Amino acid sequence: MKVLHVLYSKIYTGAEKVAAQIIKAFEGRVDMAYCSLECEEVWEILDGMGIRHYGVEELTPATLSRVIREYQPDVIHAHDMRTSFVAALCCGKIPLISHIHNNAYDARGLSAKSIAYLLAGFRAKHIFWVSNSSYEGYVFHRLFAKKSSVLYNIIDAKRIFAMRDSDGNTYDFDMIYLGRLTYQKDPQRLMRLSAALKERKPDIKVAVVGAGELEEETKALCRELDLQDNVHFLGFQSNPIKMVADSKAIILTSRWEGTPMCALEAMALGTPVVSTPSDGMKDLIENGVDGYLSDEDVVLAEDILKIVENPDHRRLLSENAAKKFAKINDEQKYNDTILACYRQWGGTL
Repeated sequence: MKVLHVLYSKIYTGAEKVAAQIIKAFEGRVDMAYCSLECEEVWEILDGMGIRHYGVEELTPATLSRVIREYQPDVIHAHDMRTSFVAALCCGKIPLISHIHNNAYDARGLSAKSIAYLLAGFRAKHIFWVSNSSYEGYVFHRLFAKKSSVLYNIIDAKRIFAMRDSDGNTYDFDMIYLGRLTYQKDPQRLMRLSAALKERKPDIKVAVVGAGELEEETKALCRELDLQDNVHFLGFQSNPIKMVADSKAIILTSRWEGTPMCALEAMALGTPVVSTPSDGMKDLIENGVDGYLSDEDVVLAEDILKIVENPDHRRLLSENAAKKFAKINDEQKYNDTILACYRQWGGTL
């Protein structure tokens, strides 16, 4: 069996990590390939993982059709709504599996995106949603109830620990942000929160790992708030895992989420998570037990300071987070679910 994973991106964060992780999980059993927009940084990561990849300048029915003709997959696994729509236009008789990674704000009501995804939803043989909120948030979700299932993200824990151990550096950040600098992730809020923290702790050290269309705007706000000595923009990092492990806390300021891979990675490493209560985060974090959730910057700042300034409290949150991760991160069940879907629609291995 051959499975083509398709993504409409030139970054390597949440959905991209999920696709690569699935490919690696079935290495030697299922022939899989990765297709996305051209990006040398992503290709370097995939080459290091031994993953076959196809790049296109723009993901359109024409460019994806060329990849399909070359690779000849038995199943197309499309990640997120836009990609699923493009794949639906050119998959022909090839079974399409759609995988939705977040509760997109622009698909919660009548919109071009929500209407376009109707085509993908009807063409798809099965739809995976990464959280209940991502499923229920889509305005037309009831139309696809019989072909939908919630599949919470997991991570390859052994690989995460190996990535941590491969980095011999030591980092000294109080708080780390790991993700794209986009509207969804609200990096401007991160800057305002960092300014509030600086008022209480003038030497607070914040790492920002990632890039995106709001990078320059976020940096400008950083300068405006006089945070240049506190906030460190590190750009895209192919292996930021040791940075997460060494940080006292990881912060998520997202407007909406699915089940963030960076939060799972932090929990595995015992780094407490502080986040806005966005969608899947409410399923992942128990407030005050293994992390913190709040939609108020004042409260978020207070919670971060509790972690940064109280080692015993930080240790307790860390232990609880690691215990929860061990309980919820069922790699075998996840892989069995994916494989059963492939077998149902793509035939025998």
